[in-house]
Amino acid sequence: MKNITQITRARAGEITPEILKVAEKEKRTPESIRAEVAAGTVVIPANINHKSLEPIGIGKTLFTKINANIGNSTLSSCPKMELEKLHTALKYGADTVMDLSTGSNITNIRQTIVNNSPAPIGTVPVYEALSRIKSADQLTDELILQVIREQAEQGVDYMTIHAGLLREHIPMAKERMLRIVSRGGSILAKWMQVNNRENLFYENFDKILEICQQYDVTLSLGDGLRPGCLADASDEAQFAELKVLGGLVSRCRAAGVQAMVEGPGHVPLDQIEMNMKMEDEICQGAPFYILGPVVIDCAPGYDHITSAIGATLGAYYGAAMLCYVTPKEHLGLPNAEDVRNGVIAYKIAAHAADVALKRPDARKRDDEISKARAAFDWQKQFELALDPDRAREFRQQALDERNAQTGEHASINDKDHFCTMCGPDFCSMRISREL
Repeated sequence: MKNITQITRARAGEITPEILKVAEKEKRTPESIRAEVAAGTVVIPANINHKSLEPIGIGKTLFTKINANIGNSTLSSCPKMELEKLHTALKYGADTVMDLSTGSNITNIRQTIVNNSPAPIGTVPVYEALSRIKSADQLTDELILQVIREQAEQGVDYMTIHAGLLREHIPMAKERMLRIVSRGGSILAKWMQVNNRENLFYENFDKILEICQQYDVTLSLGDGLRPGCLADASDEAQFAELKVLGGLVSRCRAAGVQAMVEGPGHVPLDQIEMNMKMEDEICQGAPFYILGPVVIDCAPGYDHITSAIGATLGAYYGAAMLCYVTPKEHLGLPNAEDVRNGVIAYKIAAHAADVALKRPDARKRDDEISKARAAFDWQKQFELALDPDRAREFRQQALDERNAQTGEHASINDKDHFCTMCGPDFCSMRISREL
């Protein structure tokens, strides 16, 4: 085995340039990061062909990371729109970006995204494989391996592979209210039944590992049986697949391939801690990458909120990376504004967990913005906000409404010692200074 991947180099005692950068960002010693990468409890997705990459670490002992999904569909979006989504996601703080394109021109869209992204890029190879054939029934071992190799050559840093959903799990899924909501999972379940074969990702897993080892592609072991509603959460099907994923984690580590595990989509608040701890135990501390989870099912249009609530608790109890959910979840393909709202909701969730977990200097930003509020330093408050543009926009709206009522011409740069919520006569901070 060549020492190409971060995990094999770490095991050999090498502190790679990527480990050094992660240690600096995490305010940790390089040796402590090296040890966790060697153990597989921290991953650094860093394809050797992604030349513009700024490496990050993903692990439950590190700052909580967030991912933003972008990508076109067969019905909408184009390369220009996807590049706009990428820039929006990065501007507002996404740590990684997944290209989930299923429409046309996928190869060019992905290469454009990789070339323009300093953040790690992820994909789901089965989506591109399906775009090349007329029916999911026509998927072949050769096509899957070809697509994975081509994406690895392009510089994709991590790939979601649904290798844990086996034929024996399908009867369990048929007992559910929503059965299989994972796009990749449902495709493979149908393929297995039509072809009377085991999951071709599972059967070809060793060959997939060889490709990943060659380019240092991190595998994100997908949960094809993630629950899609509260009624299906924490059921037999979900945990049966999780046990298979635990075995695949061991095979990844033995092959010198970095691996993380993907987690549930819809989980009631009271079951989140148990889910996080089960994954950690079954998957030997592999970083947990969770979608949400969404904690109620009845708020379409607001699922960036319902899921951020679950994501905060998930991160607090051990999830390493949070996959954002946008307001369009369950409704349509997100646009750039939806991406912005999803990213900010998840930056809030990740930051709240990091503050509660007392990560190094995690609360520094909060303390600084509190000082700026006490001083009525509006510009400093904007600079420290997770979304400075939105903060300025709302402040200007408030001033415009005030000016319309009073006939004044106060601007956003004025140093008012009050906000328009309380007004000058009832500003609590100004009044309490007089105590």
